[in-house]
Amino acid sequence: MSLTSLQVVCMLVLLSLLAACANQNTQPGGIIIDKKGVNMAAYHNDLQECQSYADEISVAQKAGTKAAGGAVIGGAMGAIWGNSDTAAKGAGAGGLLGGVKGYSQASREKQQVVKRCLRGRGYKVLN
Repeated sequence: MSLTSLQVVCMLVLLSLLAACANQNTQPGGIIIDKKGVNMAAYHNDLQECQSYADEISVAQKAGTKAAGGAVIGGAMGAIWGNSDTAAKGAGAGGLLGGVKGYSQASREKQQVVKRCLRGRGYKVLN
């Protein structure tokens, strides 16, 4: 089975759209708290500190690791199902998909760190 250039382009566009969707609501700033009785100046200071802890997670490193794994798997599958051209396309698609998955996982992990940090400081996190 050989992929045409149009199929490859369509796959890359689809994967890019999936990456955009995966990134929605995964940023630490999307956190909702119960603001009743909360000193908002103190909250913004705490949020900034919690986000700095979350920044210790390397999104780029996790995305790169997943991209490399996806490229290996995609390349191997392409080689099994076709020729070297199919293997190269499979590696590219697998690498892109793996990178998207790694980015999405790291972003979710960062948001979880911020939420745990805020809960630990006594805030009621609603989402």
